[in-house]
Amino acid sequence: MSNSTIKLLENVIDYAALKHKVISRNIANIETKNYKRETVDFRQVFNDNLQPRLEVKNDKHLSSPNDLNKFKVTIDSSKENFSGINNVNIDEEMAELAENTLLFKFAAKKIGDYYKNIQNIIRGGRGG
Repeated sequence: MSNSTIKLLENVIDYAALKHKVISRNIANIETKNYKRETVDFRQVFNDNLQPRLEVKNDKHLSSPNDLNKFKVTIDSSKENFSGINNVNIDEEMAELAENTLLFKFAAKKIGDYYKNIQNIIRGGRGG
């Protein structure tokens, strides 16, 4: 696994952690009058940083902690008022929470396996 792949997985974990906070905040405010649902958009960051670009010859991934600022938490004002109180739909939030949990677990498992493999090689075993 290349360093850029590890860096990408680390950024996926950072994204998933932020998304979890946003989803939790939405759920916590489900009965708060006039609260506006928040969301985190990763697709645009993903497209901007991973698609091959002619002018970028190296780093095609998010490379520093400051890049987390690229994960934008936005107010979702386009949703209709689901509960009569605000635009948070508990079913949608729970589905996103489950999806986000799987994403986090996948990235964490891949990174963990990578470092376990390195430990095994250092101890004199074979990499898998």
